[in-house]
Order: sequence, then C-alpha cells, then structure tokens
Amino acid sequence: MRPEVRSTGDPAEVLATAGTFLGSDPVRHNVVVTLLSNRISHPEPGRYWITLIDGETAGVVLQSPLQFVATLTPMPDEAVAAVVDAIVGGGVALPGVTGEAAVAARFAGQWTERTRSAAWPVQGQRVYEVDTVVAPQPAPGRLRPATAGDRQLLVGWFGGYRNDTGGGTGDVEEVVGRRLADGELWLWDHDGPATMVGLSQPQAGVVRLAPVYTPIDRRGRGYASSCVAAASGRVLAAGLRCILYTDLANPTSNAIYRSLGYRAVSEGLRYRFA
Repeated sequence: MRPEVRSTGDPAEVLATAGTFLGSDPVRHNVVVTLLSNRISHPEPGRYWITLIDGETAGVVLQSPLQFVATLTPMPDEAVAAVVDAIVGGGVALPGVTGEAAVAARFAGQWTERTRSAAWPVQGQRVYEVDTVVAPQPAPGRLRPATAGDRQLLVGWFGGYRNDTGGGTGDVEEVVGRRLADGELWLWDHDGPATMVGLSQPQAGVVRLAPVYTPIDRRGRGYASSCVAAASGRVLAAGLRCILYTDLANPTSNAIYRSLGYRAVSEGLRYRFA
C-alpha cells in the first residue's frame, strides 16, 4: 500500500501525530523534535509533512523558516518517494534538504527526477554522542551560565559562528535573547568570556550542544575543549544523553570531540537544489 502523506502548518499537530515515532530514536530525531518544540514555544511559519505506512508514522519532513532547506528524519525509500511527490504536487519549491546521509541522498535523487532539476551536496555532518567524558588537559577558567550582561558579546559571537560555519537561521538578536531567557547559553570564563556553548532544552532525554564558538584571538589555548567537557559533564550528571553535530570538513573540531569521548552515531548530508 502506498504511503499516506499528511501536510500541516501546525507543529503541535506533528508532535501529536508522530510523537511515538519521534520518541523511538531520540538521538537521530533530535533536531526535528527540537525544531518542532521551538516552533510551538516561539511560533514561526513552517511547512510540515508526515508520512504514514499502514497508518503508522514512517517519517517527518519540515521546513521552517520557509526560506530554509527542509529537514527530514530517517524513513524508508517508499516514504521518501511519497513525500517528495506530495511536496512537489503541493507547489512547494524547496531550496534543499538536510538529513541522515542515505535518506537525504534518496530525497535529493527523487527531487531531481520529479522536478527535472539539479541537486548537489554542500555539507557533510556527523552526529556524536558521549557516554563518559574524557577530561582534557585543563585550561584555566570555569564554566558559568551566560547572563543578560553578555548579550551583545553573544550576538557578535553568534554572527562569527555563522560566518565560520554557514549554520544557523533566524534573527541573531532574537535567537540570543530567547536562548538567554531559556538558560541555554554557557560561557567558559578566563579573564573574561573565552568560549561559548549552547545546551538545547532536553527532548526525550537528549540534549544537543550547539553552537560551540571561540573567537579567533582566544583560540589554541584549550578553552573550547574544557568548555565542551564541562558542559557535557553537566548534561550527563543530570541523567540526560548528550549529543552534538560536527561539520566533517572541520578536522579540528572532529578530533577535539573524539578526544573528549564522543563517538560517532551517524552521518548527515545537506543538499542544495536548483
């Protein structure tokens, strides 16, 4: 039986319909669940598609903000084909897609076939999880929560992170304000802030670290390693799972995270469509 595809503009409807599916693999589904939860708490226009096979959720695709690439969960090939048909049939022109490597590649292939267009990979990612933190060579300083007094510094650092990685969406001032209010931003402090790390709100017992950023003039002193180690330790001590995403093009960050005890879970790909 061909998969059914339901479309909606309501993230709460997605969580109500697909909550059991999303909770079945909280690490691989973390980005999608976090985005859905954020859209419920902080509304922003979005498009959402749920694929069902024999009445059971088989995958979720979302696009929010509307100018951003679509994000998708792992799903069977037949679900990918059905959801691409539904999106194209609905007149939506996606600029790209991101997700687990094999699924994103299948989606991109179906998209080019269905739209007679082109697609090309622009970023490889890896998902890491840590069970036990391996302490790094300690850097001077300490981890502390960011405060309202750090706001303008953090706005600048978020901008620096986006320039370095091409990642992140939304207005930087709004994002920093919201994450400060939610207690999600932390700093490694040594003679002033040296590194920042974000800790997402727990989703199904999983916290994601992002972003991690050290300004150029404070790099090479071990601040990022100590910051990530301390933040990861706080998450684990709270009885939660701790994950992060890395850009596979950045050998330095991948080596740092592995040295701290992070292990690879899966790989992701982002495609652009033309």
